[in-house]
Parts: sequence; C-alpha cells; structure tokens
Amino acid sequence: MKRLLLLAALCTTATSAADDTYIRILGIAQDAGYPQANCYAPHCMRAWQNEDLKRLASSIAVVDEASRSKYLFDATPDIREQLYELHRSAPDDEYALSGVFLTHAHIGHYTGLMHFGHEASSSKLVPVYAMPRMHDFLSTNGPWDQLVRYENIRLEALADKETVELNNTLSVTPFLVPHRREYSETVGYRIDGPTKSAVFIPDIDKWDRWDKDIRSVVRSVDYALLDATFYADGELPGRDMSKVLHPFVAESMALLEDLTEEEKSRVIFIHMNHTNPLLIEGSPQQAEVIRRGFRFAREGMRLEL
Repeated sequence: MKRLLLLAALCTTATSAADDTYIRILGIAQDAGYPQANCYAPHCMRAWQNEDLKRLASSIAVVDEASRSKYLFDATPDIREQLYELHRSAPDDEYALSGVFLTHAHIGHYTGLMHFGHEASSSKLVPVYAMPRMHDFLSTNGPWDQLVRYENIRLEALADKETVELNNTLSVTPFLVPHRREYSETVGYRIDGPTKSAVFIPDIDKWDRWDKDIRSVVRSVDYALLDATFYADGELPGRDMSKVLHPFVAESMALLEDLTEEEKSRVIFIHMNHTNPLLIEGSPQQAEVIRRGFRFAREGMRLEL
C-alpha cells in the first residue's frame, strides 16, 4: 500500500512538472543591444572584447507545457538567437510558436519580424498580436506588409484592457502606457498563468505621466518587469536627461521604497541601455538594487506562472 501511495505521489509530481507554465527572459538590453553599434567607450569595449558579456535586446517568452505552446513578447533585432534559446528549452517540434505580442513600433520591439519572412525562415501564419495603430502600420508599410500578403504572419487585433484567453489557464491583457508614439501606440502586458501573474512594461515615460499608480500595479502581480533603460540622471554625457522620458532605476526604487520587502522582490528591472551599469556584473549599482530589495533581469531567468 505504501509503495502504491509513493508511486501515485511520484506520478502526480511528474505530471505537475510536465505541465509547468513559465516566463523565460530572452533579452535584457535596450533596443540596440549591448554593446551598441558605434560605441567604443570602455563600457562597450568590455563587451566587444568578451562575447560572454554581450546582452540581447529586451524580450520575454511564455512557455505553457500543458498545451505545448510558446509565446514571444516583442520581436527584437536579436530574434534569431532568442528563438534558438527558446527552442533549447521548448523545442519547435514539440511546442508551437502560438503568438508574438508586440508592445510598440520602436526598432527593438518589432523589427525581428523580418526573420519570419520570404528571405528568411518563410514562416506560415505566425499569429502576431498588435494594437490598432501597430496593426495598421504593419499592414500598410513595406516591408512588413509583405509578411502579411505572403501569409508569413497573421495579424491578430488587440484592444486596450481587453483580455486574450490563450487557454483555460493562461491569458494576456494589453494596457496602454505613455511613450513616444510616432508609428504606433505603446502597451505593457499583464500575463496571468495558472497560479501567478506578471506585468511586462519595457518602455514607458516617467511614472507620473501614467494614470496608474505603479505601486498598486506591483502589488497586484507576482512579477513586475519594469523599464530600466537608464539607471540615473547624468548617464548620458552632454544630454539634458530631463527630456529623456524614461523612469530612472534610481527614481523607481525611491518611488517603490514604501513597498514591503516581499513586494519589492517582485520588481525585476529590464530593458537596460548600453550605458546602464546594471549590465556590468559586480557593479556597485547591481549591489545597490539588491541591497534595497529589488531585482534585475538576467538572460535565461525563469519565472514560474
């Protein structure tokens, strides 16, 4: 009897493990990656001279083992490497790429779509989820409209705060955020899994320009992947950074200081410009983020949903 109970427990554990849903972080750098083109300053040279220090543009994936599906959030210029890394943990012959969710039309967030095209993998009807302006942009401007006409991708319409039910345990909800909108609106995403939830906000203007309280947003989820483009004022020599509308990591930490220690641990900074010292292993800024109870993203990080 004891043996049967042990076998049943082992089977239950195996089934549970086989049905995991999780986020995999595929990239942590700002749109242009790290090091950035034409940057030969010391902070970039260290990465040019050591392949292990290079970082890919900001992107995450959601893998759902129960449905054998995987979803990409943003299609970056580094999508080749990112799809390979995703393939390693969720192989293409076992997991369908069931959707690509785009945040906006800045180069680090959609230009990787070209690798689905006629000159590259020539994919077939990859679902690409896009807000109305983003949908129109891809449909009416080359070379992106060719992806639609050749049926390499299939555009799926999104609307602000309207939830997409991917299956009975996994859903995605886009929400508008303030950010430069030359070609499209900008959204963040709430991702709800079987037991946990996350928000992904790689790009946003200063927190006080949003009609939401970021503290309440953090409290409402298990993981908050937040814009960390710049660490602090003065990071761009010769630039008036008051005109650079991103929340500095230092500002975000100060704003979130009144969260509990457990709530602070939900915050994971992502989307770091090549100047951001959070990209440098062992930097004082990394130590400061940890000391204050927050986290920063690392490529390959896995977050259970």
